[in-house]
Amino acid sequence: MCTNLIQKYNIPGPRYTSYPTVPYWDINTFSLKEWAASLQRSFIESNDAEGISLYIHLPFCESMCTFCGCNKRITKRHNVEIPYINSVLKEWQLYLELFETRPKIKELHLGGGTPTFFSPENLQYLINGIFLGVEKAKDYEFSFEGHPNNTTREHLQALYDVGFRRVSYGVQDYDETVQKAIRRIQPFENVKEVTEIAREIGYTSVGHDIIFGLPFQTEEAVVDTILKTKELLPDRLAFYSYAHVPWQKGNGQRGFKESNLPTAKQKRRQYEIGKKLLSEVGYVEIGMDHFALKNDSLYQSMQNQALHRNFMGYTASKTHAMIGLGVSSISDSWYGFAQNVKGVAEYQHLVNEGIIPVYRGHILSIEDQIIRKHILSLMCHFYTKWQGDDLYFKELPEVLQNLEELQVDGLLHIDDNGIQITEKGRPFVRNICMAFDLRLQRSKPETTLFSMTI
Repeated sequence: MCTNLIQKYNIPGPRYTSYPTVPYWDINTFSLKEWAASLQRSFIESNDAEGISLYIHLPFCESMCTFCGCNKRITKRHNVEIPYINSVLKEWQLYLELFETRPKIKELHLGGGTPTFFSPENLQYLINGIFLGVEKAKDYEFSFEGHPNNTTREHLQALYDVGFRRVSYGVQDYDETVQKAIRRIQPFENVKEVTEIAREIGYTSVGHDIIFGLPFQTEEAVVDTILKTKELLPDRLAFYSYAHVPWQKGNGQRGFKESNLPTAKQKRRQYEIGKKLLSEVGYVEIGMDHFALKNDSLYQSMQNQALHRNFMGYTASKTHAMIGLGVSSISDSWYGFAQNVKGVAEYQHLVNEGIIPVYRGHILSIEDQIIRKHILSLMCHFYTKWQGDDLYFKELPEVLQNLEELQVDGLLHIDDNGIQITEKGRPFVRNICMAFDLRLQRSKPETTLFSMTI
């Protein structure tokens, strides 16, 4: 990739797991009543046809990893498990009261934190509680994030028995120096063991998450990690760019200096090397920073033009309604977003009082809904079109004018009906989406809101 283009376009920008992005939500006009109404509307329109999705945030970790920007609580006290699960089930009941018919669960994902901090028995207790009075949709997909160091055969079997068929393991990097810097020590043997156990039990999709751009990471370290990954051949890979946002509250990204990080040029070189090695064994790039073998549902979804992106990242199918349960979880009704409070004690207090524990959100305007469709199409399919009143917006000429320079640089092609991002332009998809992001364009944001785009 041209160094000049990296220097030119490597600026702070959103990752677009939503539109509007969280910093530009209109929280002053948001109300819990409006949020509930938007969710009820979405449920009525789509539950019978496609079902709904659930994301459950399990925030506890036994130790702090310094690369992580997730909302978590560090503790070795496992007596927090049952009280927290009971609160999640109470929150779920509050949502069930909004619906007149039984929800169909299409997708369910356990994230964290460390979901496998919880015992196998308690995870089963949670999932069985979720499914009291609801049903599974056709072709449902249940997944969870597993820590290679503490995911046991019992964890994998217990979740398999209640319908889980996909697991992703956080690998990050196998280099010892990098692991010490990010405080995530896990030998290759641990990852190999849990990958093989999952397949032995019957999981149909095993994923690995690896990261480039980490402190002290070299090209040689990335190559070694990719070669070890190729040996295990996970069905799906997330090959993420490390997002350095140490200014965010509760973030552990303070265990190293900025000078310990690879430069933008070095970071992109790490990605290009990794991508080449992955393609040699049959991995196909999916959207932004995801890869899959052709047997995986993510690849098949891309081929069928059904790929979707939300707060869980890329998903193989779309539901209009996604309910987030647990601290800090974000829900999406398609017409609105709502985020739960971030403190465990406050969260538990609110649900015990019978209050949906949302503390901020945003109801999408008609303009927001149009822009959201364009950004989703760009992020998932690398193109967008504006034929029809439901996709045209009055600022489009200004957006296209802002994209002219990217077209000159060969990153996209604009015609009368739409935009096609070129192969050369794919690494700059976030920059292209930023031109459509009217709320960002109008706000002139602080540079510290987002990580760098490249």
